Amino acid sequence: MSNHLAIATVTATLQRIIKAATQQDIAGASVTTVRPNASGSGTPETGVNLYLYQAAPNPAWRNADLRNRRPKGELIKQAQAGLDLYYIMTFYGNETQLEPQRLLGSAVRAVVDHPILTAELIEETIKDPAYNFLAGCTLDQQVDRVTIVPTMMDTEELSKIRSAFFQSQHGLSFAFQGGAVLIEGNKGSGRALPVRRIATYSTPNQPMISQVVSQAGTAEPIVATSSLMIRGTQLHNASATIKIGDAKLTPQQVTQQEIQLNLSSLPKAEVLPLRAGVQSLQVLHPTLKHPKLEPGSEYVFGSNVVPFVLCPTIQGVEIEQIEPDSDGLDCTQLRVEVDLMVGVKQRVLLFLNERSHDNPAAYILAARSRLEDSYFVSFPISDVKAGEYLVRVQIDGAESPLEVDTYPNSETNQQYIRPTVAIG
Repeated sequence: MSNHLAIATVTATLQRIIKAATQQDIAGASVTTVRPNASGSGTPETGVNLYLYQAAPNPAWRNADLRNRRPKGELIKQAQAGLDLYYIMTFYGNETQLEPQRLLGSAVRAVVDHPILTAELIEETIKDPAYNFLAGCTLDQQVDRVTIVPTMMDTEELSKIRSAFFQSQHGLSFAFQGGAVLIEGNKGSGRALPVRRIATYSTPNQPMISQVVSQAGTAEPIVATSSLMIRGTQLHNASATIKIGDAKLTPQQVTQQEIQLNLSSLPKAEVLPLRAGVQSLQVLHPTLKHPKLEPGSEYVFGSNVVPFVLCPTIQGVEIEQIEPDSDGLDCTQLRVEVDLMVGVKQRVLLFLNERSHDNPAAYILAARSRLEDSYFVSFPISDVKAGEYLVRVQIDGAESPLEVDTYPNSETNQQYIRPTVAIG
């Protein structure tokens, strides 16, 4: 693999090769690597200008490095990128003596004579005092050598390149590409220890989950007080446990096709690790202790993992004043209590919808940062219009439900009525 100096080293090596050939054929010829702009500044009076105008992913190497990380993000190997480099050579000189055409022939011959940039050519470039800024380049260690191939380019394509990139007048030109240059990342990777032993374990009665719903109905949200119905096959086990996120819960009823888990009747210590958001649910069945396991440990096998959304429920809302900020302005904040512990890194939003039929206002507010997990979340509301608002909290995409008025004779029948807060 090559480091970040590889691209510049390819250009410098090509410059050396073309310069050596053209100076033998035309006295005083030079080779530059500047942008061929309209003013012509930097380009030689007699010689060749070599310019890298584009770099693109190499088709053969583009998908070779897709699997470079494990599911948790750790590097399996160092990342790499394969690039093709596109060059255009422009020739300058006395037209009456056909110097541009003679330089073209000399440069093309040099490219034909060196279709592969060998390690020796690259080492000579790196060691050349004129290119001391390339010291430390590792292109010479690349296993696949960089090859030089002429590029088919008609007058229309050449005209587009000149007008779009350079805005320069027409000059005798020749295009070619070099590739592939493999740029390797700096971030190191790790390698696991070799496998010492291969063991096979049989799980003939592995549980399978087909559905997780609330006992209140399939369309009802799942909250911390819901009773879950876990349906599937081969679910029965006397010591079965339910794993939701980091929490391990004890179900109340277990049969072969269904498990009932009432979250509201579980001990507080079991439900404390539950978090709002998209959660993974899995049925765990402990089995006989394996003789090779450490004392006190047990062997368990689990079902497939099924996702579901665990919604928070608002327990209380209050408005409070906090200390003036750095600009000396008083700030009002809304303090919301929910029934599930909110993690420090969880993303929390507050939705406010005014209870009004006359152009009701609506707001989305982000929570203040938290230093520890808490049931309380605060939101600044200094720029919120005065009025009565319905309040919802969204934690990692899981939204708290609103209460609906189901009393038939009520003026607000079939409307959202709680939780609310009066601001201003």
